[in-house]
Order: sequence, then structure tokens, then C-alpha cells
Amino acid sequence: MYKIYETELAGRKLSIETGKMAALTNCSVVVKYGDTTVMVNVTASKEPKEGIDFFPLSVDYEEKLYSVGKIPGSYTKREGKPSEKAILTSRAIDRPLRPLFPKDFRNDVVVVATVLSVEQDNSPEVAAMIGASAALSISDIPFGGPTAAVNVGLVDGEIIINPTEEQREKSDLTLTVAGTAEKIAMIEAGANEVSNEVMLEAIKKGHKEIKKICKFISGIKDEIGKEKFEYKSFVVDEEIYEFLSSNYKEQMKEAVTEKEKTVRDNNIEELTKKIIEDYEEKYGAEKTAEDSAQINEGIYKLEKKVVRDMIFYEHKRVDGRALDEIRPLSCEVGLLPRVHGSGLFTRGLTQVMSIATLGMVSEEQSLDGIDNEESKRYMHQYNFPGYSVGEARTSRGPGRREIGHGALAEKALVPVLPSKEDFPYSIRVVSEILSSNGSTSQGSICASTLALMDAGVPIKRPVAGISTGLIINPEDENDYVMMTDIQGLEDFFGDMDFKVGGTEKGITAIQVDIKVDGLSYEIIKEAFERTKNARSYILNDIMLPQISEPRKELSPYAPKIITTKIKPEKIKDVIGTGGKVINKIIEETGVKIDIEEDGQVFIYGENSENAYDALDMIEDIVKEIEVGGIYYGAITRTTSFGAFVDLGNNVEGLIHISQISDEHIRRVDDYVTVGQKVTVKVISIDPQGRINLTMKNLAEKKNEDKEKQGNIEEKE
Repeated sequence: MYKIYETELAGRKLSIETGKMAALTNCSVVVKYGDTTVMVNVTASKEPKEGIDFFPLSVDYEEKLYSVGKIPGSYTKREGKPSEKAILTSRAIDRPLRPLFPKDFRNDVVVVATVLSVEQDNSPEVAAMIGASAALSISDIPFGGPTAAVNVGLVDGEIIINPTEEQREKSDLTLTVAGTAEKIAMIEAGANEVSNEVMLEAIKKGHKEIKKICKFISGIKDEIGKEKFEYKSFVVDEEIYEFLSSNYKEQMKEAVTEKEKTVRDNNIEELTKKIIEDYEEKYGAEKTAEDSAQINEGIYKLEKKVVRDMIFYEHKRVDGRALDEIRPLSCEVGLLPRVHGSGLFTRGLTQVMSIATLGMVSEEQSLDGIDNEESKRYMHQYNFPGYSVGEARTSRGPGRREIGHGALAEKALVPVLPSKEDFPYSIRVVSEILSSNGSTSQGSICASTLALMDAGVPIKRPVAGISTGLIINPEDENDYVMMTDIQGLEDFFGDMDFKVGGTEKGITAIQVDIKVDGLSYEIIKEAFERTKNARSYILNDIMLPQISEPRKELSPYAPKIITTKIKPEKIKDVIGTGGKVINKIIEETGVKIDIEEDGQVFIYGENSENAYDALDMIEDIVKEIEVGGIYYGAITRTTSFGAFVDLGNNVEGLIHISQISDEHIRRVDDYVTVGQKVTVKVISIDPQGRINLTMKNLAEKKNEDKEKQGNIEEKE
């Protein structure tokens, strides 16, 4: 049955339609927010996927370029692999939904959100997150929602829900928050050094709107929601778990209580072998083979319970640290001699090396998406090879996790980067994960700050990142234990990975992964306080003693840049027909040149001398000859009555013999010769455009005041 339900979100109409499209799905909804339209289809397999120990949820957010009236730019003229933004949105949809499915559910569930139409003021990402929750809630798929989501901005100190495109451009905060009617389920943020207090207030205001949307979806579910289907439960057999718990709990505790990860892993491996041998001795080889999957699942469950109980009841972590203690830290800069900047950051067994590369403005990344962002100047990429966790596997390129971690580090660092006007470079940072035992994304923030400072990028302030974990009492959600700087085991078995990047001044990025049904405001507030204290320690005690400020000079291997600005109407003169003029400048000087539509010119050379030569050639082309102007040019020819000077761009002026010197001159050639460069001043331009010059009282050499400290010069 076709139904339309309407409500209001941030002063704009939000509607959910169902029963009209995609009839063979478990549920299909179309969400309209203003003119933004997103179709969400959810399906589930009839039978569970065998041989897995996790819930197989897949979320795909599909950006269709027809939604914004674009034809794809690829050779095939069709959408290819998802953009990074689409992947990040898929992850944002997934995170609040996943914890609300039954823990013992193993059927494939696929959520596909297809963007059909986009009005830039109304976020298709928010519409997709609301649509996914609505479709799952109405469907017969077992799901404990609903959830909802909003964007939150901060414009001129005012917190705004679902800001418009114009407001987003001025906003100091880009926050996506999702939750249930009771709790916060997901936080993703980029911010211009926003304080803990303002960030928490923004989350609370976002949650106020989320509660309204959850109530709206619940009303739809109550009216037309399907009965949830029955499924095969994948819980560990009680008898098998009782056998494991009663016989091996203390041995498991002894095995996991080890500072060194490799030793701890070996201990678990040895104990697993012993358990299987004992089980086979007691029940026989045939039953052991039959129960193999259950035994392995039971061992994992026992290990998880032992680790959680140690932390929760004894406040004891497997490596012996206190709850607020950070693993041993160290860092270095300038590791690689030929790159533009490098930094190494080590936290326990987690080790990240970041490398910064500076390039031309034209080398910024082009974007072909459904929003109005066409390019980005700062690119942060994160690589997670198999060897970082001791696995013998080849690299298959970045997956969703790698793209997500790279984007998080990028968000954390963008707010402290200098503007293009102050630092006219494109910047690429690559974080290579050398060793991983938790919090590699936060390690990449620290390592990348070091690399940028080593490269001489004048960042406003250094940035550090840290994460906190959580163990909640399943019997009382208000009874919990929080840990600072979680390692891999605590991430796997804990209830939260709360990542925060920022400076001493405030937060620049947040990403929160939650394995329970949500977080209270009190937990979020404490996580903010813990991460702020930890960031301060990392910055002041570890990173700044290694490099206290960005280097004053760029690497000798980085391109040297001179900038100037010309009138936009002069751009065609510099480029020339078919690029003839600009290509000649490039060929003669060996530089690279970028010219933007507003007349901004960037000249990149291996050394300053070549760049200045190119600048002279460009200035000669674009300069306009004015009375009173002083110019520097070569004598092209002499006559009995004076000398002609090349003023650039095929323009000549005449120095009359009487204007060459204060002394009486009988022969021009006695004072100037062809090819000689002289400084001249325009004293008049007659109606026919003939230019009259003088050399009197002017220095006969070019003013050397162009040289400026550093590698960059701004010339208006």
C-alpha cells in the first residue's frame, strides 16, 4: 500500500514514502527533504551465511550524477567506483545501525541508498541515514531501531541544525550525529578548534531533533511495520561454554595478562590448542570436529569476558597500565633525506610514518561528486599493509577502513593549514602504518603533524589524536569504566572507540565507533575531558620537544614558488595563441606555471633565479606603460637623436639624446650600446602612442629589492 508520511526537520519538510517502488525488497522507502530525494532499499537473505562469526551487514550509498544534472566525466560516461565521500557516507550509515541488530544474527543484510535528486541546501547524506533506519524499522528484518541523524553547524557562534550550503561555507563545525530516542549512537565531526563545551552542546541540540525523527519513524512502524521474521540463532552452545568457562577461565586470565602483544597472542594460541586436545580426549575426535566452530566461538567469548571483567571489576588492563595511562610514546622527524617532510610516531606497538609532499596548486585533487566541491588542496592517504599486523598478505589497494581513517586524519589537520594565498602549494600526506595495535588513525594525525612541520608548512598549531574505550555493565548502563589510549584487544572487546583529534585550543575532528545501543551525555563529556588531557600531554611532552615549530625553510627538493597577480584580461596575452607564449617561458626558464581565473599566477622553479626570470618575462608581457612609470629594458637600436628601449611585449620607447644624461652629449653611442639594459622613466606618451623616456637621475641597474626571505614572494 502506497503511503506518504510528512514531518518537519530544521524548518523544512521531510517526507517518507513507501509502497510504491521496488516491491521485491524487504522494504523500500523514498525520503524527500526539500528537493533532495533518496531511495533506500533493504534486503535480507532467507538463510544465514555459514562459516562466519560476525553479522554480515553491507551498506552502499550510491551517488548518481544525474541527481545534480551532470554527465560522468569518465570514458564510459557512467558512474564507476564510489567516491571517497560516498564511502565515508556508507560508513556513517552503517555505524549507528549495526549495534541494533541481534548479536546472534548471521543473515546477509544489504542497505542500498540511491541519491536520485539533490538540492544543495538539504543533505542527501542525512536523508539516506534517516531512510535506512525507516526502511529497516518498517521491514520484517530483525532490527532494534529506529535511529535518526542530523548535521550540525556553528555559524558566528550559533549552533544550527542541518545548515544550508551558504551556512556550511561559513561554519566552524561540520558535525554529523546519529542516535536513538534515548542515546547518541554515532558522532563524526570536523571543526575549527571547537571547545569541548561547545561540541557537547552541539551534540545535545542535534539529539533533540533526532528524538523527534525517531518518534516520527516509530509512528510509521506502528502503523504499517511488518512482523520481524524468525532466524537461526548463532549463540554458543551453553554446555560448550560452561565446559570452557569452568575449566579454563583462570588459564585464560593468565594468558591474556601480558604486556607484550606477541607473547599474549602466543599464549592464546597455545591455550586454544590445549582446549581442543582436552575436548577431543573427553568427547572424541568426531564430536570435536562437529563442534569446532562452536568451540572457537566459545574461546573468543571466554577471552572477551575475561578481558572485560578484569577491566571492569579490577580496573586492570592486560598490559598492566592504569585506566588513564598512555602507552610509551616517541617520535622523530626528518627520517627520509629526499622527501619534503617526514615524521615517525610510535605509541606502544602502534607505529606510523607520515610523508609530506608539496606540489603545484594545479596538482590538487579534482572531485567529481554530487555536491559543489570541485577540488581539494590537502590530500591525506592512509595505508594499512598486512605486515603491520604480522600477516603474510599482499596489498589490494585501500579498503573502506583505510579511506575512512585517512579522511579522519585529513579532517583533523585541515583547520590548521595555511591558506592558499599564504602558502600556494598543494599538499599530500601519506601515512604508512608500520605496526598496528590500536589507534593507528590517531597515530597518523600525530605523525602527519610532525611531517608537515618538518616540511616547513606553516601550520597554525600542532595537532594530536587519541582515543578512549569503554566497558559498560550490561545490567546497568550508568555503571561503566573508561580507558584512555585503547590498544587492539580493548577495541575488539570493548563497547566504544572514541577518537578525538585537536590542538591545545580545541577539537578539530571526532569519530566514534560504538558497539552498544548508544552513549549518554555523561560518557561523551568524560571522553572529551580525557582526550583533551591526553592530547596536551602528547603535544607538550612528546611532539614539541622534537620539533617546536614548522621549519623556516622548505626542503631543497621542494619546488620554490613566486606568486604575482595580473589583470584577468591579460591572461590571454601570457598564454598566447595555442599556449605559444607561456610554453616559450616554460621552455626558456624550466619552471612550471599555474594561472587561475582571477589572475593569480604561481611560478614553480627548482631554484629562485629561474622563477624570477619567468616572473620578469610575465611582467614584461602584462605591464601597462604609464606616464611616470619606471621600467627596465634593453637598448634595441641607436640613432643620431637618441636610443630606443624595449619595454616588453613588443613595446618600444625613445630616450631622446637630451634625456640620456645631465651632461651635454655629442654621440649617443658614447653613452649607451645596443643590448645594454637601462632603467628608464616615462615622461610622456603622445596622441599617436609614442613613448618618450628619460634616464636622468635613475640608477642604471635593476633594483634588487625583489629578493625576500624564504622561498615565497607575494607581488601585487
